[in-house]
This record gives sequence, structure tokens and C-alpha cells, in this order.
Amino acid sequence: MSTMIPFRLAPYFRTRPWGFHDLRPWFDYQTSGEPIGEVWLTGEMCIVETGPHAGHSLKAITAEHKQELLGEAAAAGEFPLLVKMLFPREKLSVQVHPDDALAQQHGFPRGKTECWYALDAAAGAKVALGLVEGTTPEQVKAAIADETLEKYLQWLPVAAGDMIYVDAGTVHAIGPGAVLLETQQTSDLTYRMYDYGRGRELHVEKSMQATRVQTRAGKVQPVAEGDHSVLIREHYFAMEQWRLAAGEAPAGLGAASRSVQMVFCRAGAVTLAGEGWEPFDLKSNQLAVIPAGVASKVTSDGASEIIRIAPCAV
Repeated sequence: MSTMIPFRLAPYFRTRPWGFHDLRPWFDYQTSGEPIGEVWLTGEMCIVETGPHAGHSLKAITAEHKQELLGEAAAAGEFPLLVKMLFPREKLSVQVHPDDALAQQHGFPRGKTECWYALDAAAGAKVALGLVEGTTPEQVKAAIADETLEKYLQWLPVAAGDMIYVDAGTVHAIGPGAVLLETQQTSDLTYRMYDYGRGRELHVEKSMQATRVQTRAGKVQPVAEGDHSVLIREHYFAMEQWRLAAGEAPAGLGAASRSVQMVFCRAGAVTLAGEGWEPFDLKSNQLAVIPAGVASKVTSDGASEIIRIAPCAV
């Protein structure tokens, strides 16, 4: 039995030029400085809020308790998944992420595959996923130069509850109007292909090298599986949705796993408890980390929604 126990993480607020100064009602957070575009829920700088490791960063406890915390995911060498919430007030740049093979050619441990779950979406919200069929590299470069690349992007409407898989090598962008829960490989390899003339640095040659004409990116339909739904199960991550009534949740939600798990409270509030550790609450938009090999009992205060996230074996 692991000596590590579950814990809640404090969010870490990241400034982005395309974000908001006021994140209410999602978070009681306002700033008069640079806008906030991302809220990291498992970033290495996130601080533990509960239990004996309270006050320590996720990076520090991962380094000190790697095998106990991560289990089979320890081979990654660091916390395997970055989970964050995105708050786009403006269009994000058009980007491409390299796959593992290309990243390793350039001396990095891994590429970046990700997915977006739409927590909310206003009318007209959309994302770009891939290039229009038949678009040539020459057309892309010319469109970057004359600031017309948008016409070559495939834009998809986004509604609350949509799951979108963003395979590495996919040209992509996010428009305003949606709040997204992003789960990705722990990697910061991003090549900015186009930025609507904002003047920020572009990585045209690297993005062209990373771009794949055909990928498996697209919307993913949920699959009912007993008392929950599987939102996505891909090479790097799995996400499940559990809708709970008041009382004790199904035992499967708190079952131990051979790898670390994350529990995100999408709505409502729950309490996590287990043998040998003090119970703690998890409210809307908060995330808890469940170490490998540790079981928990989840009790819902009322109607709640939980998203469980875990790395897949690679």
C-alpha cells in the first residue's frame, strides 16, 4: 500500500494576452494587470492544499515520491499530464505541436497531443482543426505572409459537452466564446504558425515540418460504460464523466489504479475520504490527485458531475 495519500491542488493562474481580467463565476479571481487566459490545475507550480504535503509544489512532491505517486506512469519522469482550463476572449494563434518522434529528433522527451472538453460555449464559438483539404504548403506560406491563413482553416462549431481530440501534427486554433478543459501530454512544444498580424514571433519552418496533412483529430462522441461515460480514451489519456446524485458515489469512481489519477469537479461538490487520511472537499472547478494504488470513497453533497482523468500506458 502506498504511503502517499490523495490531495487537492490549488490552481495556478497564467497570464495570456487573449484572456480575461475577471474569471468569475468560474473562479473568484480578478486582476488589473495582464489578463488571465489559462488556469493550470496540475502544473508543476501548483501547490498542494491538503494533507501532509500541504504547501509543497506538485513538482517537488513528484520528484520526491515519483514511484509512489505516479505508479506505472513514473516512466515519464515527471507528472504525466497537464490539465488546465482555457478562457479565450480573443482568437488564439494558429499552432502546431510536434509528435513524439519529431520532438525526440530535436532533443525533447516527447511531443504534445491534447484534447479539449467544452465546459461551456456561447453561440458562435468555434475552433479550427486542420487545413482545408487540398491546401498546399506553398499556399500556407503565402497565406501566412499576406495574413489570410484563416481561409484555409477548417473551423468547427463548439457546444458545451463537446470533446475534441487534437492529434499532434494538427494545425489548430481556438476562437473566443468557449471555456475548455484541456488535457495534454506534459510538454510545452508549441510552434506558432500564424497570429493574425499581432506581431508576435512565428515558427513557420518548424510548424511546417510538424504539420501532418491527415491526423485523427476531431470531435469524439461519449461512450456509455456502466454507471459512467467515457469521454475519450486515447494513446496518452483517458477521461470519464460521472454524474452523481446525493450520497455515496459508485465504488468504481474511487477504485485504485496502477497509475496516478486526477478527479476534477465539474459541478456541485463532493467529499473524498479513505483509510488513513483526513477527508477533504472538492468543489466546482477544483482538482484532486489520487496516487497510484490508492482507493477513495467519494460522497456527493447533491447533484454533482465529476471528470476522472488518467494517463494511458504508452
